[in-house]
Amino acid sequence: MSFLTSLAIIFLSALLLGSLFRKIKLPPLIGMLLVGIVLSPHILNLISPGILNISSDLRQFALIIILTRAGLSLKIGDLKKVGRPAILLCFLPATFEIVGYIAFAPLFLKLSIQESALMGAVMAAVSPAVVVPRMLKLKEEGYGTNKGIPQMITAGASCDDVFVIVLFTALLTTVGIGGFDFNVIWQIPVSIVLGIIFGVFCGYVFSVFFKYFKVRDTVKIIILLSVSFLFVALENLIKKYVPFSGLLAVISLGIMFNMKSEERASRLSIRYEKLWVFAEIILFVLVGAEVDVSHVLSDGGSAIAVLLCALVFRIIGVFMCLIKTPLNFKERLFCAIAYIPKATVQAAIGAIPLSKGLECGQLILTCAVLAILITAPLGAIATDLSYKKLLTR
Repeated sequence: MSFLTSLAIIFLSALLLGSLFRKIKLPPLIGMLLVGIVLSPHILNLISPGILNISSDLRQFALIIILTRAGLSLKIGDLKKVGRPAILLCFLPATFEIVGYIAFAPLFLKLSIQESALMGAVMAAVSPAVVVPRMLKLKEEGYGTNKGIPQMITAGASCDDVFVIVLFTALLTTVGIGGFDFNVIWQIPVSIVLGIIFGVFCGYVFSVFFKYFKVRDTVKIIILLSVSFLFVALENLIKKYVPFSGLLAVISLGIMFNMKSEERASRLSIRYEKLWVFAEIILFVLVGAEVDVSHVLSDGGSAIAVLLCALVFRIIGVFMCLIKTPLNFKERLFCAIAYIPKATVQAAIGAIPLSKGLECGQLILTCAVLAILITAPLGAIATDLSYKKLLTR
């Protein structure tokens, strides 16, 4: 199968099945994921080896687009307006869910504590691709806006992804060396601080540069993407000497650019959304292509049990964030439901442990795919059916 023929089959199949899922009010990404599973070397084998060889790079490209979009659309003012609950939603539900995986994955899946924590970091992120469009719909229709519920969930979901990805990067190093490395204690905060400083500096420079040098938005996107790729390359180049988070630099660049040049950031965010149409297909099809169906059949039952137990921890975490807020029980229940869907981050980082050669890699990927297939439609349907009953207009 030639490279171009494979691309044609991937795009046409993903668009067709994605549109069918959209017709039945389900996230189209589920259809794209199923296309990848069916076209994979484990079933029909219709994906060119040339595409599979660069699969990890293409998935990282999609991850950079996700983080840049999050940065360009994240308004610090929204977090300040909603206050403490929005800040807690950025990390507390994910932390509770990771604790759930640490508690149950060793029991059901026979993983070590470190491997369970790594699995939790992969699984704990909420999906902006599923959540944010629904929160925008709520804002347009006026549901929950008097208490800032859509704004709070949108801001929390965007930051939640960043928190999980940073934690995942740190845990990946720990699991990779087969034990806890005490160097991580100082490397994690240093990599976070350096990533933020570098990203903020570049975001400020670009906001000033684009103010005085007029270029097309398409050229701006090419420049920002190129710099984002260089951030990731720099991390790999200097990681032996200086800890540095390239992904955190990417989102920090977007946040600073948005703070200093909100109008330009809004236009670029729309352009990135269009670019995401291409990246989304590549991401979900290729992560589906990595899945070995035999592992899903053998480990699926235990993985689903762990997933459901961890979701209970996540829901408890959401309720903890909303203590001492004016939200009533129904509104808090809606927030917990809206925080269920998983998809984007799981697809972007779920296959990384496998590509690094970790023994738990295939199991983590299997669980990530099952989480997408179960929680994305479940969360989307539950959100759509419940918001009129649980929120006031």
